[in-house]
Amino acid sequence: QVQLVESGGGLVQAGGSLRLSCAASGRIFRTNAMSWYRQAPGKQRELVALITSGGDTKYSDSVKGRFTISRDNAKTTIYLQMNSLSPEDTALYYCKYFALASEYWGQGTQVTVSS
Repeated sequence: QVQLVESGGGLVQAGGSLRLSCAASGRIFRTNAMSWYRQAPGKQRELVALITSGGDTKYSDSVKGRFTISRDNAKTTIYLQMNSLSPEDTALYYCKYFALASEYWGQGTQVTVSS
């Protein structure tokens, strides 16, 4: 079992920045992938960014060049640095952990960008 706790969401003006954190605990496997998803009201949940235990990253086209995913040396916490935020980035942001065909989700942290 893996537990995920997200933090760092909030209200920010357009053009501003936020940094999200997701701390994983429990049975963490050395080889894993962690990612950020988001879901806006009335829309499907979408992948924002992913990072593997090997350090490979992937971004959705809508956030490339503005968001950066990273992880700590212990590889149990990931971050999402979000710059140049726009109202279109408003959503509930979820952290996901994936390893050995199992996945776990956090509760989500709300990001609201005002125009």
